[in-house]
Amino acid sequence: MSTIAAVILWFGVTCYAVLGGADHGAGFWDLTAGGVKRGARPRALIDQAITPVWEANNVWLISALVVLWKAFPPAFASIKAALFVPMALAGAGIVLRGCAFVFRKPVQALVGRRFFGATFALSSLLTPFFLGAALGAVVSDRVTADDPPGDPLWAWIGPAPLLIGALAVLSAAFLAAVFLVFDARRAGDVALERFFVRRAIGSAIVTGLLAVAGAFVLERDAPIVFQGLMRAGQPFLFFSAACGVGCLTLIASGITRGARSLAVGAVVAVLGGWGVAQYPYLLPTSLTIAEAAGAPATLRWVLFVSLIAVFTVVPALALLFVLDRRGRLEAGSKGRGPLVVAGEVHPSGIRPDWWTHAPSP
Repeated sequence: MSTIAAVILWFGVTCYAVLGGADHGAGFWDLTAGGVKRGARPRALIDQAITPVWEANNVWLISALVVLWKAFPPAFASIKAALFVPMALAGAGIVLRGCAFVFRKPVQALVGRRFFGATFALSSLLTPFFLGAALGAVVSDRVTADDPPGDPLWAWIGPAPLLIGALAVLSAAFLAAVFLVFDARRAGDVALERFFVRRAIGSAIVTGLLAVAGAFVLERDAPIVFQGLMRAGQPFLFFSAACGVGCLTLIASGITRGARSLAVGAVVAVLGGWGVAQYPYLLPTSLTIAEAAGAPATLRWVLFVSLIAVFTVVPALALLFVLDRRGRLEAGSKGRGPLVVAGEVHPSGIRPDWWTHAPSP
């Protein structure tokens, strides 16, 4: 039962890393899109892509935290005490990101748009970094089951935490760029498609190089997980690399079909390798999954509620994504209509500033 609960926890973390990560990665490209004029079209596409789904993706982070709290209370207590700073900063980033994303649309003054836009973009960058740094602190044995469980101010500062924080940001940027290539093609904007193809390729190369260099960091700073990656986790790493190369090959060839699945597979495989590399520890080297597990009755309830979620939450989210991809979420729309500015359709289909949709015929 404890292993099943750990798989459920891993599943929640993975879903948030992929879906929430893609949303945060879109904020990274929003930040680096350029000035008001040059970056208007990419930012408009980013707004269009994430508006229907960004709130829904937070359900995975909430579910992962609840499973950790109820199924593995000793581990939750240690992580909360030792990693309060990065987790609080990540939580603040999520709140600020959401507020800024909502408020920047109705604001008319340019200074207000810039303020809320910068808040949204910076929060999108810092949130995955702090979450990744917290994970890196766990991986590198900076959080223990002892008393105290770790330095509450500095446990997340170190080579492995900083490495994994940076990888979290870059992986999110890679996912977002691949997804935005698809959105740009759907919008019929060839220039924007090339714009995000270049960024997908660049972010993938940088992420791969950092991951290779990071192996030497993990060997010294997280030897337990590194050894697990070199043994049980090695097939996952090879699979991740193959998915990444396949994804880049497709989008560089102008093929979007299958590229998103390969991008997701690359990230999921890395997280799968981490899971098997760290097993059976929840907190290397001080707390195993079995030792951290709560009461059997609690674990049974965790499994029961998770099964309910499989038949309720997962189909609802799947329906949301399908409706979004078909452009059926705009009010009064039978499909995604052209984007307009001041009553006129922009030639690219993407309005050059904050966007509104013209109703479809």
